[in-house]
Order: sequence, then C-alpha cells, then structure tokens
Amino acid sequence: MSITRRLFGGAALASLMLAGQAHAQDPVRIALVVKALGIGFFEAAAEGANEAAAELGNVEVIYTGPTDTTAEGQIEVINSLIAQQVDAIAVSANDTDALVPALKKAMQRGITVISWDSGVAPEGRQLHLNPSSNPLIGNMIIKLAADELPEGGQVAVLSATTTSTNQNVWIDEMNKVMGNYPGIEVVGTVYGDDLADKSYREATGLMQTYPDLDAIIAPTSVGIVAAAQAVADAGKIGQVNVTGLGLPSEMAGAIESGASKSFAIWNPIDLGYSATMLAYNLATGKAEAGPGAEIPMGRMGSLKLDENSEGAMADPFVYDASNIEQFKDIF
Repeated sequence: MSITRRLFGGAALASLMLAGQAHAQDPVRIALVVKALGIGFFEAAAEGANEAAAELGNVEVIYTGPTDTTAEGQIEVINSLIAQQVDAIAVSANDTDALVPALKKAMQRGITVISWDSGVAPEGRQLHLNPSSNPLIGNMIIKLAADELPEGGQVAVLSATTTSTNQNVWIDEMNKVMGNYPGIEVVGTVYGDDLADKSYREATGLMQTYPDLDAIIAPTSVGIVAAAQAVADAGKIGQVNVTGLGLPSEMAGAIESGASKSFAIWNPIDLGYSATMLAYNLATGKAEAGPGAEIPMGRMGSLKLDENSEGAMADPFVYDASNIEQFKDIF
C-alpha cells in the first residue's frame, strides 16, 4: 500500500470516527406539542420538560403548539416537526382522531409519538400519559361541587372544546357517579374553547339561563379562572361556587374572594417532566411501550400501561383556603 493510500485511509477513518462521535453527542430532540400557546398550565408543563432535559443531559425540548385550540393548527405543527426530523413528539391533543394521520406519518418516519394530558386514538401514538385516573378526576370534580351543597342544588359544566379528549372523558366519568350525589342536578354543559373571553361569556350565560344555579364546574384551567371572574362581576360570590381543575397561581384570588371554595389539579410541572422522560426512554430504545409495560419516569417513578397502552401519573390534589398560600407561587 502506498503512503498516499495509507494517509488517505487513516484520514478517512479519523473523519468517520469524529462524525460518529458528533452523531453520538447530538441531542435527542423532543417536541412538546401543547393545545395552544400562552396557557399557564402548558407553560408550567414546559418547565417540567426542561427539568427532565437538564437531568438527562442530552435532550433538547422544542416547546410548540398552535395559537388557538384547533386540530388543524396542531396538524400544521406536527407536519413541521416531521420535516425537522425530531426524535419524539409528545402531544396534548385538541382532537382524538383528527391528529392520527399526521402522527402515523411521524411514526412511519421513525419518530416516537406519545400523547399526554389529552390523548389521541391508540393507532396514533405509542402510549398515553393520563395526568391522573380518569374515574378519580370525574368523581373529584362533582364531589368538590357537591361538598358545598349538602341539601343538593343545580350545577353546570363549562368545558374546553367539544372535541377535547380529556375533558369529555372526565365529564363522562362524572356522569357515571352522579347517583352517589343525590339532589345534585347537572342542568347544562357549555364550551369556552379554552379561550378566556369566550369562557367568561359562557359562564355569564349559564348564570343568566339558570338563575338558581349553585355551582359551575370547569375541568379546564382557562375556564375555571374565567368562570370565577364572571361570578365576581355578576355579584354572585356566595351564591355560585366555581370549582373544577385549575392552577394555584391563577386561582389564589378566587379562593381569597370566595368565588371558589376549592379546586383540584395535578402538578403540570410533573406532567411535562414525566412526558419528556417517557418520550426519551422510548426514543432511545431504553423502553418499549405495550400493554403491561412499565416505563421509567425519573423522579415520578414508573408508568404502568394498561391494555390500551395508557397509564396514570398521580392522584389529583385539592387546593382551598387552607393550603393555597403554600402553592400559589409554585405553579
């Protein structure tokens, strides 16, 4: 072999080794796709995702989503992420079925896909992370209203969108346990599309339509704040109690004013952290999703998947005047 060939061969080998090292050091890019940008719950989830990325040390989190809560907006975002060849997509879906074709395309391109918070149909993801057990959440949101109405009364639901997977499941689970709360009547369900102004108008409309309304249940962090403001503006604090799912930082004023007696939520920071850990472990081949699998979630333990490859992170936690000060500056 000539010296020229030996030098060329050695340079080529060194180049390949350096390229391999660079490739090995490339970060795992995980896209956290939320229902819409500008929502406090999801911004807190992004904080948890970045915590997981820092802990793992070789992860880049891409926090993204549409400007409004539509499936069309999320599909556009997902197609862009496919073009960027990200390693994983973790999505909180605006629609159970509409995202499936785009997410299937992502998986066909070798991209790990999970849903969290609000799920997609099983064929569109590898696993789904529920923030808590759906039956526990459904029971909790009606129990919080019923606990303040020992003699019974009228309650109404202010949800997000008609296609929001998680809210629809929680409302279904709530309806299943209504027999446990005699005297409580659900008089109506309206949708604020996770928009503050529309949620406010819908809550105002509920109080006008049902003058004897005793409580508004909003299983959405946007809707519950808007409903509490609508009750305060209507001069109905003490008459209409607002409860459901909300963030302590956003609901502290409502607890202080009495517009809300109590509400519940899991920690969205933990949720974003867990989703990122799950996506990382699947994308790097450290775990495989499937019925019965247990997948590590870092400090949150592990996720046990059921027959639909779904699992629950933690039980919901109740916030009220006794503890709101402790949590309002955290999330």
